[in-house]
Amino acid sequence: MTYTYYDFLDLAPGASTARIDAAYAQILERFGYGVTDAGQDLSGLVRQIHAAYEVLSDPDKRERYDADLERAARAADLELKEALDQAAPWQPRLAQDLPTAMVSTYQSLAA
Repeated sequence: MTYTYYDFLDLAPGASTARIDAAYAQILERFGYGVTDAGQDLSGLVRQIHAAYEVLSDPDKRERYDADLERAARAADLELKEALDQAAPWQPRLAQDLPTAMVSTYQSLAA
């Protein structure tokens, strides 16, 4: 799964600047300096959070980032549509084949 900068800050794409600032502060407070009580190193995650804030808090960078996300979403939709269009059309199938004697009996009754 690919995460966006919005995911790292737990925000919806239309979030206000004030909401971005608040989410950033709250997440940094939660993760502290990137090490948990169990000694887990979260420095990579904290770097991603800083990068997310740097982009989302700058209106120009955020506009470019949103355009890139939109472009990627359209490309993924197109790829899925093409894959579905190339798939064989659905054909009904019997759960099991009928015995030959039964088929011939039904065919004679239908005639």
